[in-house]
Amino acid sequence: MTRDPLKLALPLAVFVMAIAGWEIYVRAADVPPYILPAPSLIAATMKADWPLLSASLLVTLKTTLAALVLAVFGGVTLAAALSLSRIVEYSLYPFAVVLQVTPVIAIAPLLLIYMPQDVAVLACAWLVAFFPILSNTMLGLQSVDRNLLELFRLYGAPAHEGWSARLGSRLKAFWYLRRPAALPAFLAGLRIAGGLSLIGAVVAEMAAGSAGAGSGLAYRIIESQYRLNIPRLFAALVLLALMGVILFLALSALTRILLRHWHESALPREA
Repeated sequence: MTRDPLKLALPLAVFVMAIAGWEIYVRAADVPPYILPAPSLIAATMKADWPLLSASLLVTLKTTLAALVLAVFGGVTLAAALSLSRIVEYSLYPFAVVLQVTPVIAIAPLLLIYMPQDVAVLACAWLVAFFPILSNTMLGLQSVDRNLLELFRLYGAPAHEGWSARLGSRLKAFWYLRRPAALPAFLAGLRIAGGLSLIGAVVAEMAAGSAGAGSGLAYRIIESQYRLNIPRLFAALVLLALMGVILFLALSALTRILLRHWHESALPREA
């Protein structure tokens, strides 16, 4: 629970007023539902079409979570390798940057040619979520105080020892010093990647344009647009927004749980 009631009450009040104003405007101006449906009509459509929308929601959610898990595994693993070896960093990091700056909508058609559709959609979502994990984790691993590193080396790795001893000392420094220091930056990247994995999944689903039982919410939006079923389009948008908000809140809660006892960003603010 939040310590400050205003933190929850103020945005909730603004949201309720916005929805009420939307409803009043549509009814007062007699706006047709194919132009702008009222919130009450969107809620009714969501209830009526729930079997179809829930199935699509589950497809998009599975893709989003799978892409996020793969991005965490790949991003953290590569960041650890890059931080331990400059040769690996100089060799691989530029390619990660190229993948990040290339728009996923341009890559999606190629992936759909060379991969099965489900795998291509997952790959697109993974590509979008991968780089924030990689870059933030690398930033955290490389932001350790140099004085602490020198002290760690002084006690753990004398200069006259061989390369195996220096490698062992570097691994110990990574595990006991760099890894805890990188946790806040990694969690910040995780929150960013959570939203981006959802965006990547939606973009890939739109590029795939698949119909049928395995269609995600992005296809339902396109289908509703073509059929001028605007209330269903808004219902799908609401579900996507709720999914993104819930994912962000869950990752924010994880951040508070892991950092609340020691990191400044998660400590309660003084009055």
